[in-house]
Amino acid sequence: MEQTLYEKVGGEEGISKVVDYFYTNLVLKDPTVQQFFNETDMEKQKSHQTKFISFALGGPNQYSGKSMQKAHEGMNLQAEHFDAIVKHLHDALAHFGVSETDIDTALTKVATLRDDILHK
Repeated sequence: MEQTLYEKVGGEEGISKVVDYFYTNLVLKDPTVQQFFNETDMEKQKSHQTKFISFALGGPNQYSGKSMQKAHEGMNLQAEHFDAIVKHLHDALAHFGVSETDIDTALTKVATLRDDILHK
């Protein structure tokens, strides 16, 4: 039986490491998107993001946060912001040795949220 992306990345523990790296080393250092997190409780954000990404990669559905549309309402996010986050997610997954094929699969799932996040 083939492993899910969730299992390949190391389950919730592995995804938690990816999410921590994603925010600490990439997102919060990027002037394109860092301002969106100035007032954010980052521990809570990382926890929500870990659960969301776990579900998106085929793990258990533990995400109980707001819808993507509701969570990003009023932020005036543009395509460049979404693209920066996607690039950082790519780089964080690659940093932890996830194959390009698996990264492409994960990012394809994330791309389905683009319109909701950008309110298109």
